[in-house]
Amino acid sequence: MDSEHHDIMTISQVAKYFQISEMTTYKLVQDGKIPAFKIGSHWRIQKSDLTDLIQKLKNGERI
Repeated sequence: MDSEHHDIMTISQVAKYFQISEMTTYKLVQDGKIPAFKIGSHWRIQKSDLTDLIQKLKNGERI
């Protein structure tokens, strides 16, 4: 569990974190359901945004 504790995560790390496929994660990012930003051609996700998203999901919001 070394590289999974960074503040900035890749699509692959987010997929593992949520235990969903990378394809699903990529689609959610592209649709704006998971807040993300691009560095060059690579998507990155801030871990604190995932915490906010999890809270919204727990409160019954759908993505």
